[in-house]
Amino acid sequence: MHKKHRTEPTLEPLGTDGPGTRRPCRPAEARWAVVRAVTERCRATATPYDAEALADAQLVASELTTNALLHGGGVTDFRVEVDAHGVRVCVSDRSDRLPHRRPSPAGDRRRRPGGHGWPLVCRLAREVRVTALPTGGKRITAVVPLTGPLTGPLTGPLTGMAPA
Repeated sequence: MHKKHRTEPTLEPLGTDGPGTRRPCRPAEARWAVVRAVTERCRATATPYDAEALADAQLVASELTTNALLHGGGVTDFRVEVDAHGVRVCVSDRSDRLPHRRPSPAGDRRRRPGGHGWPLVCRLAREVRVTALPTGGKRITAVVPLTGPLTGPLTGPLTGMAPA
C-alpha cells in the first residue's frame, strides 16, 4: 500500500495518553474504540444504550477514519468520548482541504462507488465541526446521539466484538 494511505496502528505522538499508547488509525480499530468507550461508560453509569445508535457512531468513526486515510494524508489523531450528549468522535489528518460532497455529473443516474461517506456522517451526527490545526491539517469532530429505543444495559449486539 502506498505510504500516504498507511493503515497500520501508530504509536505516540498521537494523543497524550503516554508513551506506547496505541491510537486507532484503521477503520476497524475506530469502530472497536467506539464500542469500547460506549460499553465502558454504560457500565460505569449503569445506563443502557441504543444498539442502532451505537452502530451509527461506529459508522461515523469508520467513515471519518477512512476519509482521513484516503483524502487527508493519514490519521494523525483519533479520540472518542461518551457523555450525556452522545458519542464524540474526533479524527485529525494532515490535509488542510475541507471535506465536501462529491457532485454527480448532470444527468448521470448510474450509481458509482465512493463519495457517500461525508453525506452519511453529516446525516447521522447531531453536530459536525471541522477545525484547522495550528500545525497544519484539520480535526473533524462529530457528535452522534445515543438515544432511541433502549436495548438495556450492555445488551447491544456489538458488545464484546473484537476488531476486524
